[in-house]
Amino acid sequence: MAFVLTPEQPVAEWLTQLDKWIRSSPGFFVGRPVVLNLAGVTLSESAVAHVVAELAERGVRVMGIEGVEPSKYGPALPPVLTGGRPADEDKGAAPAAAANEAPPSRQEPSSLVLQEPIRSGQSVIFPYGDVTVLGSVSSGAELVAGGSIHIYGALRGRAMAGSKSNPRARIFCRKNEAELLAIDGYYRTAEDMHADLRGRPVQVWLENASLVIAAME
Repeated sequence: MAFVLTPEQPVAEWLTQLDKWIRSSPGFFVGRPVVLNLAGVTLSESAVAHVVAELAERGVRVMGIEGVEPSKYGPALPPVLTGGRPADEDKGAAPAAAANEAPPSRQEPSSLVLQEPIRSGQSVIFPYGDVTVLGSVSSGAELVAGGSIHIYGALRGRAMAGSKSNPRARIFCRKNEAELLAIDGYYRTAEDMHADLRGRPVQVWLENASLVIAAME
């Protein structure tokens, strides 16, 4: 699974918007594979190389390119990928649905329930609604939801709610040992959390563009 970035023209303005996202969520792209979708722009090979270099300076690792003919670019650039399936739309991505695309045959589920714990190194991304974890989220694991997140065990990894620009999303966990908590791009790391909020049940929400963490009895 990889994140997809879809540049828009003018690319300089798109990079500026990406910089704003990175400033609000530093470290978000660290260690994450990224695919560059060029379907919405027309760029020469040198221009693509420039974009890839600009992303590398921002800590974004491009593992492949899609949305172009494989023969268009040479071996100096990341490989052209085909056959990928979209899992989620990144904040820096533009909608790419075709005008004549048929409507979906069924409605996506609005919630996901996970009965097993999320182990270290695992990443669960559910952009359609709330996620409920009946177990724990291990250190080094991450959970991304378009809606709210409910964790009935310990949260030791990263939990990011409201990924589809939903500032009303919340995070609930029975034992807060999180590495990172985020809602709609606003975040706090473990170092930013008060010691009284560690190791106990908490809920997290946004209030006046500030991430609030409160203990629950």
